[in-house]
Amino acid sequence: MSDQSRLRDSDRKVRIHLSAFDRTKFLGLFSLVYLVLVWAALADNPILSFWDGCVQISQSKWWIFLLVAVEVIRQLHFALSEILSPYHGFWQRYFSFVDRQLHRLSDWNRYRLSRVIKVLLFIALLAVVLGAIYKETPVRALFLAPKVIWSALPMLGQLLFAVFFILIQFFAMFWFLSKGGIDTYFPDDIRTRFSDVWGQDHVLNRIRENLLFLESPQLIEQHGGYVPGGILLWGPPGTGKTLMAESMAGETGKPFVFVDPGAFNNMFFGVGVLKVKSLFRKLRKLALRYGGVVVFFDEADSLGNRGIATSTGRMNSGSSALSSTACHGGDYLSGNSKYLLSRESFVANSAMGSGGGGMGTLQALLTELSGLKKPRGFFNRIVRRALGMRPKNPPKYRILVVMATNMPEALDEALLRPGRIDRMYRVGYPSKAGRIRTYEGYLAKVSHSLSTEEIDKLATITPYATGATIKDTINEALIMAIRNGRTAISWSDVIKAKQLKDLGPAEDVEYIDRERHAVAVHEACHAVMAYLVRQHMTIDLATIEKGSDYLGMVASIPPDDQFTRWRTEYEADILVSLASLAGERMFFDGDNSSGVSGDLESATTIASFMEGHWGMGQTISSHASNRRNEVGAPGGAKGKDDGSKELRMALADRIENNLSGLLSRAEIVLRDNREKVLALAHALETYKTISGDDVIAVMNAEMGPVVDGRPYGSSANLAKIEEYHSAAVVAHKSHLRPQVAIPLFDGQ
Repeated sequence: MSDQSRLRDSDRKVRIHLSAFDRTKFLGLFSLVYLVLVWAALADNPILSFWDGCVQISQSKWWIFLLVAVEVIRQLHFALSEILSPYHGFWQRYFSFVDRQLHRLSDWNRYRLSRVIKVLLFIALLAVVLGAIYKETPVRALFLAPKVIWSALPMLGQLLFAVFFILIQFFAMFWFLSKGGIDTYFPDDIRTRFSDVWGQDHVLNRIRENLLFLESPQLIEQHGGYVPGGILLWGPPGTGKTLMAESMAGETGKPFVFVDPGAFNNMFFGVGVLKVKSLFRKLRKLALRYGGVVVFFDEADSLGNRGIATSTGRMNSGSSALSSTACHGGDYLSGNSKYLLSRESFVANSAMGSGGGGMGTLQALLTELSGLKKPRGFFNRIVRRALGMRPKNPPKYRILVVMATNMPEALDEALLRPGRIDRMYRVGYPSKAGRIRTYEGYLAKVSHSLSTEEIDKLATITPYATGATIKDTINEALIMAIRNGRTAISWSDVIKAKQLKDLGPAEDVEYIDRERHAVAVHEACHAVMAYLVRQHMTIDLATIEKGSDYLGMVASIPPDDQFTRWRTEYEADILVSLASLAGERMFFDGDNSSGVSGDLESATTIASFMEGHWGMGQTISSHASNRRNEVGAPGGAKGKDDGSKELRMALADRIENNLSGLLSRAEIVLRDNREKVLALAHALETYKTISGDDVIAVMNAEMGPVVDGRPYGSSANLAKIEEYHSAAVVAHKSHLRPQVAIPLFDGQ
């Protein structure tokens, strides 16, 4: 390939060769006009021969040959310019002079002049052709053309009607497809108020500010500001996001437009765009009529994104489960560090793709959210301009856009920018005070006998309960009360409903004796370890009743709302997880079941994050950052693989060492509390499911709410339990039934 650039026209010695089309196009046009005139002459005189017709037209329309001669001379001029450089140079200097003279006129005047000349030439040719057809002079024939068009109007009307009929079918189909998925509620239709939203007062206080500006925009506009027109509510499901949006419309007395999540998912391309246009046309009308409107996009992540990095600066990265307790560390980073983190977020999130409403729908929505200032209306845009008047600016449409989603990271970055979504509120799990208020609200709708202390305790033992969860629990408790012939909810009904929702219904199966004892020992090891070493959690219940995906369970809850986690707490969690493996090996002579697999997975996951992410291990560096940046790779593809393998091996070794040390600690704790483990296992075999208070009562040999733990303080009773355990171990090894029956004490 040559390195030289293409020559400019001013640098050429000869003219560029014309194509065959450019050489013959006008000659072909003149020939076509000549043949049309000959055809008209033959049509008027059937006895005239073709040759005579040609002679006749040549004599009467001699100017056609003049035009042909001019075109031939022009083509000869081009041909000489293509082969003779002196000739081309002369005419280039001449036309440069003419071009300079013409450019004294403005570009706009030259454009209008050329357009007028082209129109006149077209009219002249049309007049000549019509004159030949109508046997009139060209000027007269030109004025006869409207008469012919008028006579042909019936046929043209039929053709236009056929075209219109075809088009109206498509218009009707797309119009009907563009409807649906959008529900409008007028002020009298909405009865929800802020007083109906419980447990989210901190979010409601901020939303009240938005509504204040919606009702009285002059409070901020007269000082040079603007009314925030977009709110994003994001957080876990069931926390009241939809209820909040509905209460906004109820409080303001404005219409409420609900957009279904799947409203913009359509079979045909372009229907989603039509729906967006139709939606905002309706919103503008409602805003002008009622002074404002609230539109709510539920499950806004269904709108999709365009495959670009989502915003990380405006939203706390702690939205993920693993980092929910981290501080908002991005605020103190430098710009370059923020860029590196956002780039990694792009790599992690780019696989999500676009999806959602389809191509064009999201772009149309973005345009409508920020493009509401252009003049609208036919009279305003067309008629006023035709009369030389400036179009009126559109009114300020008071449209409050509210979006709700469980996955804010799936939203397009352009959708979240200020001007479209101005404020983002996390609607998280309610605090304990919020849960108490929510329980009181739903309990006030039914008959119950719960005291204030019991409601407080209920809020404590349901730390992550949402409004939807609380409503469902109270409803389930009411069903249990009615099933037992009562109309008032008691404390036992609520506890049973909570257990049913947490664990699901127990399967109607019975363990064989030796397996029942093994499951009881397994869960007793968890419970004893949790009681002794884990202070940040309290035992909620323990059960050996088989569920859909578990053989037994020890459930724990935090006694307070806690937002930070510490190394000692994670170590305690690992000790509780490893207690099952340590206990089974200790109580069954080194043997253990496959039931510890889930516990080992939990322990390994926590230890991995402690060692590689949370700075709670032997090293400080982040394994995630090292893996992304391929730290330790000496270079080359093979080097990168070897470096990554070394990093993984080093991390795995540290995790294994940490778990091994904690497993040894667990063995010591269980060995020192052997009698408590066997006593609790006996209580689980006897009662199947016991509460956290009963677990503590058994280990302390006290009277519990249901279980009397005092018999477990007797040495004789503990000896009987030990004897039964030894028989169960022998039965386990020989796969036989234990030779000793499970002992029962007074009250059991």
